[in-house]
Amino acid sequence: MRVVSICPSNTEIMAYLEQTNLLVGVDDYSDWPVEMQQLPKVGRDLSIDMDKVEALHPDLILASLSVPGMEKNIEVLNERKLPFVTMNPNSLEEIADDIETVGNALGLKNLGKEKAAAFRTEIAAFREQASLKRERPSLYWEWWPKPVFTPGRPNWLTEISELAGARNIFDTENEANVQTTWDDVKWRNPDHICMVWVGVQESKMRPELVKKRPGWSEMNAIQNDRIHVLEESLFCRPSPRLLNGLRKLTDILE
Repeated sequence: MRVVSICPSNTEIMAYLEQTNLLVGVDDYSDWPVEMQQLPKVGRDLSIDMDKVEALHPDLILASLSVPGMEKNIEVLNERKLPFVTMNPNSLEEIADDIETVGNALGLKNLGKEKAAAFRTEIAAFREQASLKRERPSLYWEWWPKPVFTPGRPNWLTEISELAGARNIFDTENEANVQTTWDDVKWRNPDHICMVWVGVQESKMRPELVKKRPGWSEMNAIQNDRIHVLEESLFCRPSPRLLNGLRKLTDILE
């Protein structure tokens, strides 16, 4: 098969299935595994060049709705009658379902089931570990600083927090993507601040500026110097690599 992935998380699902050899093109942001950087690029996830996609003669296109605006890609795929499947997960269980979906679409149903089962088994092991922890530190996940965006209850980062034995301070909100304010974050007073600015390299994030926000010096996280600059690629993409992020978070909180 000739497969084109137009979202990094889908490319990473292909890697989890050990089927990257089938990929003949990827979006500009698909940077893992590193060998994906050598494949033809078809544009950024919100502005895919469908002429380039079509020129690769794909048997299957792995599309996504994980970022607002991606629905335009779906519209064009339908218009051109190109073969595709769409992923739109918010939870770890939905990511497991997507592993099966991609396996089925590749004609590898059993492999999809096996890999999804392995993913679920690893999650279950983390859940058991988390249940043994006595204290549950509170986490503030910052997706974007101004305006402030953070994950709410129906989001994988809330689950990741719980599996690491902690809790997301915005798990009270029933939106996957919450717009809030610096004052609200200050009032919720997290024990840890996790900076995962979408699309921004870690080297460009500056915790010293976070400390200067009005009133934030009083927060537990800042008083205890617990601001963590984390890889966006390990926490903001709905793919099996979230388990790598979970391992890293668990180590940080120990």
